[in-house]
Amino acid sequence: MANPSFDATTLGASHPLAAPELAHACGAEIEWVVQLVEVGIVEVRAPAEHPEDWCFHSADLQCALAARRLERDFGVGLDAAALILDLEHEVRRLKAVLRARGLEREA
Repeated sequence: MANPSFDATTLGASHPLAAPELAHACGAEIEWVVQLVEVGIVEVRAPAEHPEDWCFHSADLQCALAARRLERDFGVGLDAAALILDLEHEVRRLKAVLRARGLEREA
């Protein structure tokens, strides 16, 4: 049996992810990526006239995958997913503030 080979690309400012690639990574269509932008789950880094020309970074991929999981696992719409992801981000931020001040309790 032959060993499979994989191509890996580091995402970031020097290697942004194109919208069709983002859609493919999430098992979705480009229209779904447009909806992600419309509800504020991801942000277009370099605005372009056509969605196919939009670029995203690794944090956007993480958010898109999280939104896809919320849709799949809990049946939520993208508006609700945006709210959930925003609240999760805020909880992490507040926990970091508590940790920095030595006030976070052990769970």
